[in-house]
Amino acid sequence: MKLHILGIAGTFMGGVAALARELGHEVEGSDQAVYPPMSTQLETLGIGLRQGYSPDNISAGCDEIVVGNALSRGNPAVEQVLDDGRRYISGAQWLSERVLPGRDTLAVAGTHGKTTTTTILTWLLQAAGREPGFLIGGVAEDFGVSARVGSGREFVVEADEYDTAFFDKRSKFVHYRPLVAILNNLEFDHADIFPDVEAIQRQFHHLVRTVPRRGRLIVNGEDARLAEVLAMGCWTPVETFGLDASLARPPHDGRADTRDEAAAAFDWSARLVEADGSAFTVIHRGTPVGEVRWPLLGRHNVMNALAALATVHAVGVDVASVLPALSAFRSVKRRMELIGEHDGITVYDDFAHHPTAIATTLAGLRARVGDARIVVAMEPRSNSMRLGAHAAALAPSLADADAVVFLHRPELAWDAGRVVADVRGEAVAVPDADALIAALRERARAGDHLVFMSNGGFDDAPRRFLAALRGG
Repeated sequence: MKLHILGIAGTFMGGVAALARELGHEVEGSDQAVYPPMSTQLETLGIGLRQGYSPDNISAGCDEIVVGNALSRGNPAVEQVLDDGRRYISGAQWLSERVLPGRDTLAVAGTHGKTTTTTILTWLLQAAGREPGFLIGGVAEDFGVSARVGSGREFVVEADEYDTAFFDKRSKFVHYRPLVAILNNLEFDHADIFPDVEAIQRQFHHLVRTVPRRGRLIVNGEDARLAEVLAMGCWTPVETFGLDASLARPPHDGRADTRDEAAAAFDWSARLVEADGSAFTVIHRGTPVGEVRWPLLGRHNVMNALAALATVHAVGVDVASVLPALSAFRSVKRRMELIGEHDGITVYDDFAHHPTAIATTLAGLRARVGDARIVVAMEPRSNSMRLGAHAAALAPSLADADAVVFLHRPELAWDAGRVVADVRGEAVAVPDADALIAALRERARAGDHLVFMSNGGFDDAPRRFLAALRGG
């Protein structure tokens, strides 16, 4: 079968393209915003990529059009597909019909941490010899691709709450029918499609409704909004994970417990060995399982690891046997990815999209670098960011930064001046990437840790900045 994928350079649709190619289909695609790492993956796979959404970009011989959720009515390619009566399908439905049947699907949902948790889970299953299939919303360093079919029973999928397509406004994750679902956290996001957090909670409950009695829900026990989702109705065994005992439910049998308070509160918990989250002890129902020392930083990544460990346990993996594999885990491109260092300035590229993710990422870095200066280059690019839904929370999320340079593009719908004024450290807004790089060069000095934060291409600013440093 020959497929054309509209929106092929998106992280999810690029993964669909990789799976289709592996299954023997002929694959081509088109997109209007093409940048690494997905563009690099598509090129490596030999998948034809056409720029823009001209109807002429779709070959006449295509048997099926897979439509990404970034495309709406009025898009010229969409209009031509409809007028021609061609067969079309969403990426999520294609995955559910062509890849997932006969597999044990393990779905990772949540506002934050989906990509990292999906990758950790896949890595642990691989360490256990399970040979899982996967679709990750990014290119995993340890696998070199964002998706593979796999020969094992399990298929791990990053389960997004964003809508499916212009013709299917359900969240993508309702298509997957998982055996085990991770509910990592829940906050307001995607202001372009959700009016409030309650609307997101309803979609999460739709996911909960699809998990069978023989399956498992792995739930962040610290998250009150997820507790509200479960209170809407739950028919599946639940296991919790968490670190903050003050937000936890009582122990299982309701009796007083003299064990470590956090260990008693959650099914899965961790005791930090290092404050930056680079080392921690895993605890299962009060009993230490083993210690992890790994390259990742931050409390949020410890939580991600606990969710993944609870999930592999749910499908029969001995957790103690796979803990050592985390020491070699390399995460995902653009998740605090170290891209280089010059003259004592260390440069990172991070896929930031929400104030909570920004705050937790910077807190982890602060715990690692101590009093060293942290400089942030920030592009408010997600739909919610551009609409101003997170404007009030943005300055507080940058509390661990000593200096911030905002890329305030002309199309930004809100005034960044107020955010700049409220940032704890030095802050400035600039109109384009060239001005941003110039402003960073003026401010950066030896010993600084410079973090580029954007969920888009950022005009390749991180690597351009590093090249400018090295070129003098």
